[in-house]
Amino acid sequence: MGMFILLSWRQLFWALNLPELPVEILVNILALLDIPDLVRAGSVCSSWNAAYTSLRSLGMYRRPQTPCLLYTSESYGDNVACLYSLAEKRVYKLTLPEPPIRSRHLIGSTNGWLVTADDRSELHMINPITGEQIALPSVITIEQVEPIFDEAGAIQRYEFSQYYGEEEFSIPSFHALHELRDYLYVKAFVFTDSTSGSYTVVLIHNPIGQLSFAKAGDRSWTWLPPGADYEDCIYMDGILYAVTNIGGIDVFDLNGPTVSRKVIIDRTKDYIYEHMYLVQAPSGDLLQVWREQDRKIVAAEEDEDAPERDHDPSEIFMETRKIMLYKVDMDAKELVEMSSLHDLVLFLGLSQSHCLSAGECPQLKANHVYLTDDGLGFALRKQDCRDIGVFNLDNNNTEEVVSPQLLCSWPAPIWITPSLSNVSSGWNNICARS
Repeated sequence: MGMFILLSWRQLFWALNLPELPVEILVNILALLDIPDLVRAGSVCSSWNAAYTSLRSLGMYRRPQTPCLLYTSESYGDNVACLYSLAEKRVYKLTLPEPPIRSRHLIGSTNGWLVTADDRSELHMINPITGEQIALPSVITIEQVEPIFDEAGAIQRYEFSQYYGEEEFSIPSFHALHELRDYLYVKAFVFTDSTSGSYTVVLIHNPIGQLSFAKAGDRSWTWLPPGADYEDCIYMDGILYAVTNIGGIDVFDLNGPTVSRKVIIDRTKDYIYEHMYLVQAPSGDLLQVWREQDRKIVAAEEDEDAPERDHDPSEIFMETRKIMLYKVDMDAKELVEMSSLHDLVLFLGLSQSHCLSAGECPQLKANHVYLTDDGLGFALRKQDCRDIGVFNLDNNNTEEVVSPQLLCSWPAPIWITPSLSNVSSGWNNICARS
């Protein structure tokens, strides 16, 4: 909280309400607060609210934020999201717009925006801090999805085709409106173009982890064949980088009249075992991270003499056992193994992979990885145990982030970096669905 870290709220209230302080000075003072405190300050009185509103509308707020853990709790209601601040070690409650956040799947988090799938498998992006919500192009505009209508002309279910490129490897499947999201979506990202201020949403989806994207103002998703098996993406200098499940890296320039795929690294291993991530270090280096997980059974004690049984999916969860780090050498088109993160910190999960300096975020632990669930079938499953915690790269041990009871919730918890950013309302008008 900068200069105010030693001030009580009573002292801050007194300081900011001195009669000689003009609005522009109030704005400069509030700009030093972290977002949770800034939002609270904006609700104290009319003068503070005016300064807070000016700070947002002028785009003057630039203070870096520490990621928070977003989750829900049945006791707080269906429309309330909980934001656990790693910096303050406290929880904030946010009331979000319809549809209820507890009825959605969370499939991505980037730059303060969540991407969610509702009970019709339609996508929305929402900023939990500002409450702004944008309807993304309809699911029926994704290449492999076709609507099936009833006699009244309403969508009754979806046909999900199983092909990529020009190859169809299985017959289509059919799903109820709320079921398609369980099979279709893998991970989503909201990337900002620093030059134009526009937004692009990139979607990793099935079959077999393909890519589609939509820019602000698009009415439909644009498919990016023939690549597949993607697990993570990052956007650097106007170029989209995507990593496959065998460590290959492809790049796409999404700003040209046509989008072509260029292979940077073909593959780095011959088998599929770890989850793969791409992340940019504060130095600008591109890192590839491998997360090794094992299946673990959590079930009630059984009679030793009883025959073995098949376990319910809710009794099975993934546990991170090892994390391997590599620097991507673009010139040599190879990976260089790293023994440590040193003073860096990683955030991995269904959110965009993120790398921070522990020196700039002293509340975080250097050479540690902050984890949440990911992977189709586990992050999107209602279950009692989740692979969430702080992984120590020195000894491969995992510590709890918050009480485990808070994390066994639905939808699965996800990292988010609070942001006050807004999107042009034009996307609401263009992409709104009846």
